[in-house]
Parts: sequence; C-alpha cells; structure tokens
Amino acid sequence: MADTMKAIVATEGEPLKLADVERPKPGPHEVLVKVAAAGLNRADLVQRAGKYPPPPGASEIMGLECAGVIEAVGEKVTKWSEGDRVCALLAGGGYAEFCAVDEGSLLPVPENLSLTEAAALPEAMMTVYANIFMRSAFKEGETVLVHGGTSGIGSMALQMVKAAGASKIWATAGSDEKCKAAEGFGATRAINYKTEAFEKIVKDEGGADVILDMVGGDYVQKNISAARVNGRICNIAYLNGSKVELDLIYLMVKRLILTGTTLRARPVEEKAEIRAAIEEKFWPKVASGEIKPVIEKVYPVSEAETAQADMADGGHIGKLLLEIG
Repeated sequence: MADTMKAIVATEGEPLKLADVERPKPGPHEVLVKVAAAGLNRADLVQRAGKYPPPPGASEIMGLECAGVIEAVGEKVTKWSEGDRVCALLAGGGYAEFCAVDEGSLLPVPENLSLTEAAALPEAMMTVYANIFMRSAFKEGETVLVHGGTSGIGSMALQMVKAAGASKIWATAGSDEKCKAAEGFGATRAINYKTEAFEKIVKDEGGADVILDMVGGDYVQKNISAARVNGRICNIAYLNGSKVELDLIYLMVKRLILTGTTLRARPVEEKAEIRAAIEEKFWPKVASGEIKPVIEKVYPVSEAETAQADMADGGHIGKLLLEIG
C-alpha cells in the first residue's frame, strides 16, 4: 500500500488545492476508508478561517463526514470487514482519498443509496439525534421549531421529527422557494423569516416544545418567546453571533431549558452511542426511503474551492458534496 494519497490542502490566502499528503494508518479500533464522497459543512469554513481547529489527534484535513469502501481494518475491529460500504462521522479528514475512522462512527450504506448519496447523512443525522432526541429529549406528539429548515441539518431534522411523530413542525427559511422545500421535507408550516415574525407565529399557534437553532444572535430571545412551558431550546451554531443581551424572566416563568452542544470533539464512545441509536431507530427509515438525503450539488474534488464558496453564499437547499473517488 502506498504511503501517500491525494487530499485537499488549505494554505492561508490561497485557493484550496489537491496535494500529496501522508496516508493515514488505522489504529487497533479503526478502519481505513477509501473515500468516494465527502460532505461539506459550515464548520469546514470556520476551520479554514482558523477558528475551529480539529480536536487533538484528529486529521488537520477538512471534512467531517464521508462515505466509501473499507480498505483495511485494525486488529481489534470486529464488526467491519474489507469491502464493506460505509458512511462515517469524522473529526476531520474527509477531503481526502483515504481516512481512518473509529469503528463506532460508521454506518452501513443501505442498498438503495449510492456512496455519494450516503455521504450526505452522517453529520446531519447524528447532529439531529444528539440535539433533538438526546439533549432536548423530544417525545412523540410534541411540537418542534427548526431554524435553517433547508440546510443540511435542517432538512434532515424535519424528516426525522416527522418520522418520530411530532404533532406540529415549524421551520424558518429565507425565501418562498426555500419555505416550499421545507414543507416538502416535513414542516407543517414554513416561515419566511425575511417577511414574517416567526416568534409571533409559533407563539400564536401554541408554541414549540423543542427548538433547534443554528442562528443565535437575536434569535435567542425570540426562541424564548416562541417556546412552550417546559420547552427546550438547543443551539448548535451562532451564525448571527454568540454574544447577546437577554431578558431571562421567561426562562423562569416558562421553566425553559436553554442549552447547546457540539459533536466533533466528543469522545468516540459517545459518538458510538449516537450512531447505535440512529442505526436502531432511523436507519430502517433510510433503507426504506422514508428518510432521504437532500443534495443540492455534487462537485468533483478538484472544485473544492468553488464548493466552499457556494456554501458560504448560502443559497443551497440540502447538502453540498465532493466526489473524491
């Protein structure tokens, strides 16, 4: 096996480029995946800007999810074999020909999906499960508000909470076209945040038990207004800023929980727990086609710079992907 591989390298002030780098070697509990496709995430842009370094021991190469075929397995791996089609949550390393992945961060690719399609699933599904179902303890019959309803995470959140029996689902999006798409993914009502006050609409319609927010800024106070008594508000990003001035009186009056999480730096044991829950509760729905990857565009790896520019522009619906192999 060669000692090098092609990967996307980021140099400050320069466009992304393919270069020869050292090929990773799987540890005892890891597999080596020959990458077919990798998903783009906003975290990649933040990492490239120098504000989101990979956790200790993780690859410096960007890319938090991928799909491909197992090339080799570590000596203590028991569940996976060479040749298995898998998709994976990564702490880094997806924009490359090969990546090493802990065995507990892998899911089998169902027969109804291509490897490229499967690359759109791991980060979004695991983020949604960790935040809506674990951290926010969503229960069947509750109401949900999902911000960024046509983002990769938002489009998956709408499908998953609908499949799990939410009684009412709101989504926010920035155009009428995106609102229509969000309703196609499962939203009972999509709200154009540029022309409507989502907090008033949600509050007037009974309020949300669970709110998933990646916007932050002034949305934090608006989420408190939109939440029902005993509601849970979970932040996973702060596109509009993390420093806000709040009136917290209704946090007490409504007995709300305001929380937030990240996924990337969690121990592999926690990621394995999330993966196992998804495989049990949602993977059959992926295999049946009830839950589908939402993909805006697939780029060849040589166009990684264009793909990241399109992600930064924000006009897409669903995931942007890089085809590697």
